[in-house]
Amino acid sequence: MKSLLILDGHPDPADRHLCHALACAYRKGATDAGHRTALIRIADVDFPILRAPSDFTGQPSPETIVPARDALIEADHLVLIYPLWLGSLPAYTKGFLEQLLHYDTAFERSEGDNWPKGKMRGKSARIVLTAGMPALAYNIWYRAHSLKNLKRNILGFVGFKPVRSTVLGMVENADTDRVNQWLARMESLGKRAN
Repeated sequence: MKSLLILDGHPDPADRHLCHALACAYRKGATDAGHRTALIRIADVDFPILRAPSDFTGQPSPETIVPARDALIEADHLVLIYPLWLGSLPAYTKGFLEQLLHYDTAFERSEGDNWPKGKMRGKSARIVLTAGMPALAYNIWYRAHSLKNLKRNILGFVGFKPVRSTVLGMVENADTDRVNQWLARMESLGKRAN
């Protein structure tokens, strides 16, 4: 049995979004398999945006982020589900990650060492990205640029390994059968905590 933190990264709280349904399906599969889960809808969390490096390195995590921070520290596996907006994470989702992966949460402090060491070693992650374009176009033509950045330069940098990903494309045009296939896939991934 594993402990999982599922971050529903769609910034709009309206229930109609596919990301919300995908997060719930993943959680259902994980819970049915006996895993402990925490599901946080980023759209429901109010937090300040970081504006200066000292906010990241010298300030404590905002109180509204503390439940997510504690769930992250406890988790063996992180799942982040978000829509592709302007080629990357929505700004609110990125801002949440900056607060969640606050310096004291994500890095070890050591005297005289200018290169930080990530505290998330031993944890795995799964990124689920939804896009209006075909997944193949995002992966090949656009080279999955923002996904690679998130995998390597953010999650990998703080120690998550492995970081797996799923890209679901053409989501706006998906019919009910296709959406049900995606939900079943998320439920299956949740059962395996993968």
